[in-house]
Amino acid sequence: MRPDPLSEAAARRHELTRAKAVQALRELDRAGTPVTFAGVGRAAGVSRSWLYTQTDISNQIRRLRRKTDGAGAAGQRSTDASLRARLTAALDRNKQLAGENARLRRQLARALGDQRSAGVRSGNNPEG
Repeated sequence: MRPDPLSEAAARRHELTRAKAVQALRELDRAGTPVTFAGVGRAAGVSRSWLYTQTDISNQIRRLRRKTDGAGAAGQRSTDASLRARLTAALDRNKQLAGENARLRRQLARALGDQRSAGVRSGNNPEG
């Protein structure tokens, strides 16, 4: 009896997907890029949740992540100075946007006031 063609297609698709994930994992590791579930998923075009269901692949990702955590994690952490600089830049941008927002509100209020005045003068006042 011949196996179901749909089952065969699903099995082929599953194996192809696994091969893409393993290839992406190897390429990331070879390139020295941090190996993460998100990175492998993005590179292979698969979801992180699917990667977690593949025990051997997820174990390999975890193993490679542990290997780089000791060496690379400290260098990847932001320093206090860089965090302070980013916070200062964000606060400055926030002040700039708040000023621009206030200016736009004033312009809108002025335009609405002018529009109301024009409506009253022409007798098109809906309230009167």
